[in-house]
Amino acid sequence: MIAPRPNSRREFLAYASILGWLPFFRPKHVDLAGARFRITRYGQSKRRYLVIHGNEENAREVLTAHIRSHEGVAFIVEGHTRNVKIEGGEIDPNRMFSRVGAEANLKKLNPDWPQQKMQGALAVLDRGRERLVRDLFPPAGGVIVALHNNGEGYSVRDEEPISDAKSIREPLNPHAFFLCTNEADFRKLSESPYNVVLQNKAPQEDDGSLSRLAAARGVRYVNLEVGLGHAGRQKEMLDWVEWNLA
Repeated sequence: MIAPRPNSRREFLAYASILGWLPFFRPKHVDLAGARFRITRYGQSKRRYLVIHGNEENAREVLTAHIRSHEGVAFIVEGHTRNVKIEGGEIDPNRMFSRVGAEANLKKLNPDWPQQKMQGALAVLDRGRERLVRDLFPPAGGVIVALHNNGEGYSVRDEEPISDAKSIREPLNPHAFFLCTNEADFRKLSESPYNVVLQNKAPQEDDGSLSRLAAARGVRYVNLEVGLGHAGRQKEMLDWVEWNLA
């Protein structure tokens, strides 16, 4: 079927945006509440990349450089704080991906909020959550790689007890590790010289993170964790994923 010929520039632009004819119609940002992500595309690939915390500067630096020469779509949060604004309060953007997890995090970060304020913030997240998830998650068969930096209070040791499987190749460097949701990806990542944990069934608690949602929906997700200040190691591990994970 041949589409009708537009009668005006406005109609032409409308057809072009709907049918995807013009690349400049692709959105350059996507957001939810105070979390706004800049979208960078390079080539054609089912790979998706994410930096979700603004204060994880090595992750931002490494992914910004990586997407200039590796195919995929990168989502990099704007701003430089860990938490983002919502309804006059704040939330960890990696706790927005379920209502249960979001509510727990809002209560933790905004202990003085009245119930009405809480319900208003949850309604904002409920309205926009699926749109953001559709943008972030890869097409069928693709993988999303989320880059994180951690500090002394968090390492692979925290994830081991709640994981379905593990491969600890660097016990003396627990702050550098992969967390994945797909068994085939886990087997491949276990061939690497790095620490890896698999979480596709456990844990049962829904903390509102993207990894929990990916596991629940059967989406291939890889979390690349490295201690803050170790950009070289993060680049090395991301390159390993690029070369070895189909």
